[in-house]
Amino acid sequence: MKKIMLVIALATLAGCASNGAVENLQSQIDVLKTSTAEVSVLAKGAQLAAAQASTLAGNAEAAANRAAQYAQDANTKLDNLFKKSMSK
Repeated sequence: MKKIMLVIALATLAGCASNGAVENLQSQIDVLKTSTAEVSVLAKGAQLAAAQASTLAGNAEAAANRAAQYAQDANTKLDNLFKKSMSK
C-alpha cells in the first residue's frame, strides 16, 4: 500500500513538473513568435531601404554618365578650337 501511495505521489509530482515545463516551453515559444515577427518587420524595412538605395545608385550612375558625356563633348569642342587656332 505504501508503494502504491509513493507511486501516486511521484506521478502527481511528475505531472506538476511536466505542466510547469510545458508552461515554460509555451512562454519561450511566445517570446520566439514575438521575436520572429519583429525580425520580419525589420527585414521588410531593410528590403525597402535596399530598393531605395538601388534606385538612388541607378540615378547617380545615370548622372555620372551624363557628366562624363558632357565632359567628352567639351573636350572634343576644345580640341577642335585648338586645331582651328593652330591652322591659322
